[in-house]
Amino acid sequence: MTIKFNKSETFQNAKQALTAVLSKEDVTEKETTEAYENYFNALQTEVATAITKEVNNEMLDRSILQQRGQNVLTSEETKFFNEVVVSGGFSDDSILPVTTQERVFEDLVKEHPLLDALGLQDLGAVTRYIDADPTKAYAWGPLFGPIAGQVAAAFSEQTITQLKLTAFAVIPNDMLELGPVWIERYVRALLVESYSTGLEFGFVNGSGVNQPVGLLKDVNSDTGAITNKVSSGTLTFAPSEYGEIVQGELYNVVSALSTNEKGEGRKVAGKVVMVVNPVDAIGVQFRNTIQTANGQWVTAMPFNIQVIESEEVPAGKAIFFVKGEYLAVIAGGYKLKKFDQTLAIEDATLYTIKQFANGKPKDNKAALVYDLDIKFGFAADAPTG
Repeated sequence: MTIKFNKSETFQNAKQALTAVLSKEDVTEKETTEAYENYFNALQTEVATAITKEVNNEMLDRSILQQRGQNVLTSEETKFFNEVVVSGGFSDDSILPVTTQERVFEDLVKEHPLLDALGLQDLGAVTRYIDADPTKAYAWGPLFGPIAGQVAAAFSEQTITQLKLTAFAVIPNDMLELGPVWIERYVRALLVESYSTGLEFGFVNGSGVNQPVGLLKDVNSDTGAITNKVSSGTLTFAPSEYGEIVQGELYNVVSALSTNEKGEGRKVAGKVVMVVNPVDAIGVQFRNTIQTANGQWVTAMPFNIQVIESEEVPAGKAIFFVKGEYLAVIAGGYKLKKFDQTLAIEDATLYTIKQFANGKPKDNKAALVYDLDIKFGFAADAPTG
């Protein structure tokens, strides 16, 4: 079970400050280091407090925990984390058990809808894979004619070894006294939160330089240069008697996404996702919520567009993407290493936890960016014919 920790104002401010620093073009190493330190200090404090509270409030009987769906370790996990307790911490280059890695991935996609909608894949130890274009993975020809050359064009090899995503785990020494179950939950909660922040930033804003190519970026097919996407238009979600304005605006979005960069058609029905920041999400929800005859409020978007919130999307912007058109992958074991410098935290040990990760759109029309201009007030809300 995922640790539910209180995301205090201090933690939220540290997270927003980290995102702001990573987004700066002229950021210094000192600024980046300080932002990371503040974020991870706030994160480990929140998670450690949550776990300590659960230890004090819950019965630790294994059978009862299992019946309640609580965290129960496999024999391999128990052995691994027991060794952590005995040795007083993780050893260099140790790798988390496969089942723990699987739980981290499950928690990532369960707790973070954007990662789920992007189709985040966990390739395990694999760092190279074959990507296939389903529209080309076939060939007509003579019964005994050669087809290998035709079909081969539909497949390409992808590698994700060039990018590493690093999380930092500050393990209070007192945490080791709580036993393997709680150490595993603590480490898993840290990984889920820190990786989700890093992955969402990379998949949305990534510059393509030692980062994924984000949804907000275009890649020049000739030069490889990566630039910010130009807005494809403005969405107002303005009210109208029969909703023609909203339907018309979103029809243009879906229509634009229904062809790829080469002008080839693709299926988008039920596969379009809209990503906005939490503040803009309120306005979008307001404009697409109606009250039924029995008094219930129902929110629905035309064309079954799925709306997802992400703090990484700039205010006043909306990203639309087609499911399956963005490659988002993580791979390799979660390798731990003790931090080899003095840690300015008493009675705690700092570890780095690394794995491979990458992301990129299949083409520049896998995602489109729009400006939002949602107004409120009597004049804007008055129905029009």
